[in-house]
Amino acid sequence: MTKTIATTAPTQTKTSSNVLSVLAAGILGLGIITVAGHVQAATLHDAAHDVRHTTGFPCH
Repeated sequence: MTKTIATTAPTQTKTSSNVLSVLAAGILGLGIITVAGHVQAATLHDAAHDVRHTTGFPCH
């Protein structure tokens, strides 16, 4: 008996899975920064204060 292992298909699937994971993480991160940058609650304002100034969101 000889076993043949196909390496092409799993590599392509793994690569596209990695790309989708990075893309999803980026979208989630930008969403969190956007929400924290525009919310008016004092607690979130204080938590995101430095990030707001760094990314250019006005907060005062």
